[in-house]
This record gives sequence, C-alpha cells and structure tokens, in this order.
Amino acid sequence: MTRGSDLLSIVICVRRSGRKLLAFDRRLGVRFVAGADEAGRGSLAGPLVVAGVLFDYERLRDHACRPLALLNDSKQVTPEGRETLFRAVTHCASRVVVRVIPPATIDRDGLHRSNLRGLREALAALAPPAEACLVDGFRLGPLAPPHQAVVDGDERSAAIAAASIVAKVTRDRAMRRLHALYPHYGFASHVGYITPGHSAVVRARGPSEIHRRSFNALCYADVEALEPART
Repeated sequence: MTRGSDLLSIVICVRRSGRKLLAFDRRLGVRFVAGADEAGRGSLAGPLVVAGVLFDYERLRDHACRPLALLNDSKQVTPEGRETLFRAVTHCASRVVVRVIPPATIDRDGLHRSNLRGLREALAALAPPAEACLVDGFRLGPLAPPHQAVVDGDERSAAIAAASIVAKVTRDRAMRRLHALYPHYGFASHVGYITPGHSAVVRARGPSEIHRRSFNALCYADVEALEPART
C-alpha cells in the first residue's frame, strides 16, 4: 500500500512539473512562445545539437496540452521518458527546428561561439511568428531576435524544456547510429561523454574522426605522450 501511495505521489509531482512549465510561458501574455536549448555541450565526441520549439498557446488549451503533462528538463527524465516526450512535443508544437554542429566546426570556431550561433539560428527560424523567445541561460547578442535568457530555463519554461528534449533525443539517436561506424568507443552507452571506459579506449586507440580535438582532455594528453614511443 505504501509503495502504491509513493508511486502516485511521484506521478502527481511530475504532472505538476509539466503544468508549472506551461504556466511560466503563459504568464508572458503572448500567443507564440519559442524556446531554444542544446545537447552535447560537454561531450568529448560527436556533434552539438541545438533545438528550437515554438508553442502556440492559443491552440494549447485543455486536452490539447495533455501530452505535455509530464514535460520536464531532459536531464530529469529517463531515456524512455524522453522518447515519449519527444513524440508529445513534436505533436503539440507548431514548429520544431534542429541545428547539428559537427565536431570539426566546434574545433574550428570554438564550443561557445558554435553554441551561441546555433541558438541564434534556432530562434531566428521561429521568429516571427514567435512573440517571446526564450533561451536557457545565455545572452545571444544583437544578431539574435529579441530574447530573454532564463537561468535554469529548462526547469522553468515549457518551450525551453521541450527544446532540451528534442535536442537530447536527436543527439542520442545520432550517437547510437555513429556507434555502428565506431563500435570500439562505446558511443551507444555514453553517447560521447567522458567516462572511464571511453577515456581508456581513446588512450588505447587514439581519438576517432568525430572526437573534438580542441577539448583539453586528459586522455588526449596521454595519447600525445605515447606518440614519440610509437614512431
């Protein structure tokens, strides 16, 4: 009986989270709200994926927004839950845009600059009709549409949380496909982030073509230290 009550409390809490995120956007007092967020910023390998989501709050009323009841920051959701929310977001959103920034571009232009450019492009693709543009944490500069940087935005705004779900699911799917091309690195499990196993493979085999060589990673330093002995 206690376990059932605990599970019910968790479900109610999660549903309240979705309503809270939607309420934040509605309080802006406009019809079209766009949110942008990225996935893969701290990854050692693979692309940076930026997503933008546009919600029409005139249309998202009553039963129309029920699929978003469990919406939350992608980091707070299980992989299975993210897939379910991805379908809900793409069903409920008026428009979804995705920008994929490859490792070579990140190495050439820098992570932060690449990230800001991707966020600007995502919001620009949604505005107009977006009347309010929200981004998770970053000011994007004068080249971006008028926007609001929301600290911890993926935990406060439905549009930003939805963008975080789309970016994360899109990137994870891409990394699982790349696992077939680079099976030794284990991308299907860690999707390019640094883990002890991932670092060990990089030390043993060296980085692949999709590793970000501009990152100051210890496993890269170990590879470089071994290179004179190999020649």
